Amino acid sequence: MNKSIITNGLALALVLVGFFLDNIIVKTVGLFAVSGAITNWLAVHMLFEKVPGLYGSGVIPQRFEDFKSGIRTLVMEQFFSEDNIQRFLADSNQPIQIDFAPIIKKVDLAPTFDSLVEVIKASSFGQMLGMFGGVEALEPMRQPFVDKMGAALGDITQDPKFTLLLQEELTQPDVQQDLHVKINQIVEQRLDELTPKMVKDIIQSMIREHLGWLVVWGGVFGGLIGLLAALFNV
Repeated sequence: MNKSIITNGLALALVLVGFFLDNIIVKTVGLFAVSGAITNWLAVHMLFEKVPGLYGSGVIPQRFEDFKSGIRTLVMEQFFSEDNIQRFLADSNQPIQIDFAPIIKKVDLAPTFDSLVEVIKASSFGQMLGMFGGVEALEPMRQPFVDKMGAALGDITQDPKFTLLLQEELTQPDVQQDLHVKINQIVEQRLDELTPKMVKDIIQSMIREHLGWLVVWGGVFGGLIGLLAALFNV
């Protein structure tokens, strides 16, 4: 249930009870509680929404470029900095483990067979193909060749020597810099897709529930201040 509605409702109920009973203490506590709760509710609302006539409201949608810049800085400087990438790739105690099997399955190896056929046609054996049915005679070999090639590539990528060579190559300074640039491009592209509304929704979903407590405590402390004010005036 919405904390703001409950807090404002209870504070307003105190005001009504105070007027009904003509009790200055209850009335003052209720009025101060309503004042604190509504003030904090309006402050929370003004973070995310533009309120006509209230300067500074809607600050999050208006400053979304700054938020995007902050997100980019956080990602690139704290997570994917060149030093972090270099330490990760150069850590010999954590060898790079990449499963290439799903990638190999998605790769179309048929052009490899076509290249093999072209090599055969261009060789001295090409003139003999006509005696065995031409290039079409090799077509039944296509799928078995593709399957064998995929299996061979899988075995190669699982060889520890291949992993070692890959790690040595990735630890080269120019490779690390290129990797950092590509990651930066991906982050920039994704951030460019963000709109003010998307930034507002992201931040709102993270902190709106917790900001609701500002309304609750605004009502509580407002009520306490009202209580003190009423007691000193009694």
